[in-house]
Amino acid sequence: MTVPRAAAAGSLTARLRTWDWVYLGYLLFVPAQPYFSPRPAWWEWPLAIAVCTATAALYAAKLLRGPAARHVWTAIVPMAAIGTLATPFNTNASVLLVYAAAVVGDTLSWREARLWFAALTVLGSAAAVVSRVPMPYRLWGFVSASVLIWVIGLLELRQRDRRQEWENQRLRTSQVELLATLAERERIARDLHDLLGHSLTAVVMRAQLTKELVPVDPERARAEAEEIERNAREALAAVRSTVTGWRRTTVRSELEAARRALAGTGVSLGVDYDDGLLLVAAVEHELGLALREAVTNVARHARASHCRIGLDADEKRVQLVIADDGIGGSAPEGTGLTGLRERIAKLGGVVQRSGSAGTTLTITVPLEAAAR
Repeated sequence: MTVPRAAAAGSLTARLRTWDWVYLGYLLFVPAQPYFSPRPAWWEWPLAIAVCTATAALYAAKLLRGPAARHVWTAIVPMAAIGTLATPFNTNASVLLVYAAAVVGDTLSWREARLWFAALTVLGSAAAVVSRVPMPYRLWGFVSASVLIWVIGLLELRQRDRRQEWENQRLRTSQVELLATLAERERIARDLHDLLGHSLTAVVMRAQLTKELVPVDPERARAEAEEIERNAREALAAVRSTVTGWRRTTVRSELEAARRALAGTGVSLGVDYDDGLLLVAAVEHELGLALREAVTNVARHARASHCRIGLDADEKRVQLVIADDGIGGSAPEGTGLTGLRERIAKLGGVVQRSGSAGTTLTITVPLEAAAR
């Protein structure tokens, strides 16, 4: 059993799509007792159904609220109480104590969690003592629950700590990246100030001299004008070299550029983009460049009437999809797509291209490298 955890984007939709719902399957152990009993009592089936329904409701509430909330009174205590009361009549209901231990490991501190594991073990022992279930079935349920309370609970604690460490590392990486960006901006500001202050002063002075020379010495005025042009070109080249590598693009800005570019070629555009998705700047820059390259290819070569762009994320990856209904084809990739593959590969991602029906370009980047 694993800890219910919120999806990467933290949205309700992402939580509803999580695989953690499959762990409700452990509740099938509860109706197994009346199902396999030769002559179940009349109350065994209603009890099993009530226990499963209540637990599923508590589990769903816990899952939708996310791992950040403390679920002592909304999940742990109710699950422990239901399990303790139901186990004397249905030994498999002890699985509720394991559910409670999993929630404990997901939300409480190590010290609090160990106390809860001990308390849940005591509750399971008390329920086994007063149980009406005959041996050895009673013993099997008690022993398995007592072991899993500690095993599952401690595993959840370890997994939660690893996730927290991963989040902290990602935060530190983002902070380092921000500080590096600020330092680079300050350097560029200093370089531009020194460069443009000197260059523009020289241009102004020569322009004034040229103006005075035009009526008296046209040849020298022409030479000064040529020098002004040379100084201006040198300054422009220096500015470009100074800012190279600093300016970053974003997916949002490239989406706006894509709308303008495709509208000019008569291609309609549909966009499915999660505004709440936060990406590391370096990854967003690469995805923005990928979007620019793909849209350029659609506008130039696809002969499409419609293009669709989608960007979403789940618990494992961030995925950008650009699809068109154009001519497709299996022509060799150009240098643009080759360079795109190399840049995405440095992020640990992959680029997939399909040209069977139109063209679909899918760029996938691992979540740990992309989201923040």
